[in-house]
Amino acid sequence: MARHVLSLEVEDTLNCTILRVEDTSIYETSIPIECPLLEVTLPGFTSAVQIGETVIDPNFRINLTACELEIQSSGCGTEFSNLPDGIYVIKYSVSPNDEVYVEYNHLRVSKLMNNYNKILCELDLADCDPIKETQDKLEELNLIKGYIEAAKAKVELCHEPKKGMQLYTYAKKRLSKFKCSSCY
Repeated sequence: MARHVLSLEVEDTLNCTILRVEDTSIYETSIPIECPLLEVTLPGFTSAVQIGETVIDPNFRINLTACELEIQSSGCGTEFSNLPDGIYVIKYSVSPNDEVYVEYNHLRVSKLMNNYNKILCELDLADCDPIKETQDKLEELNLIKGYIEAAKAKVELCHEPKKGMQLYTYAKKRLSKFKCSSCY
């Protein structure tokens, strides 16, 4: 039986103001593509924001901002609020929408990774072995990055969102112990 094979990629980005979603579906040419619908539930919310066919087409690649995700209502197009880190539930469907859909959990870590990178920038590194104190910091940062990657895997691949958020929170706590003049 011919059918569409729906698929999305939600890209990790260091831009805290967008959520980038790309349609990587394989569409069956003999079946019309009707009523495409993208639904995004933000961390801490229980209902999804619907983004319909006036905004998305098959093979779309879209940058969603706080305005499109309905958490910013003023200054849209001129001011861009940061999107929160956390678990986003993203569902994409075409007609019949209750039968032809995919759904993903995406752990957004943009703010956390920006802070991680700012700490790396502040380390005094050279093209030689670092002093013991700096080497200890690098080892701790590598461990923290491992926790972040494990958190994403738990949420996105293992379907263990609670465990993933525990790991995310733990990584964030460890990262916050670093002195960082430019972190937010």
